[in-house]
Amino acid sequence: MTTHFYTASSLDGFIATEEHSLQWLFEQDFDRDGPMAYPKFIERIGALVMGASTYEWLLRNQESWEYTQPTWVFTHRDLAVPEGADVRFTSGKPREAFDDIETSAPGKDIWVMGGGDLAGQFAEAGLLDEIWVQFASVTLGSGQPLFTRPLKLELLEVARNRDFVCAHHRVVKDH
Repeated sequence: MTTHFYTASSLDGFIATEEHSLQWLFEQDFDRDGPMAYPKFIERIGALVMGASTYEWLLRNQESWEYTQPTWVFTHRDLAVPEGADVRFTSGKPREAFDDIETSAPGKDIWVMGGGDLAGQFAEAGLLDEIWVQFASVTLGSGQPLFTRPLKLELLEVARNRDFVCAHHRVVKDH
């Protein structure tokens, strides 16, 4: 089982606007069947992990909940759950919830979907294995940063997917 942070970023290192919007991302040209594209990636995923801001943005901007996997939301707030969705809330640290997250994804990988701070917390706890970033040919000027802490990475693969430079990294863990 591998824990991935799979995301897109502006060229200047932001994954969302200051208002946590991802709308900028959907205005970019990306081949859903191209290198490092979402459809192939999601096939391996057994559970999703996200912060409250990502979850709330998805609730506001999707017509219906599109994920069949258990979804773990790290939050201290009471949030709505879409009808028929397997959404589980936790207010603990990643290490405290990880065994339950792992159990909910039998034989499959875990996707830390958003945001950058939560992915950093997973990395600090030694729970993040790989990072996939699709860098869009756009700058936002400000917003929610890709990462908020230093990480040592090993570059595994790069590709171009239309207006994106895609990079796949392994997180180098201290031993």
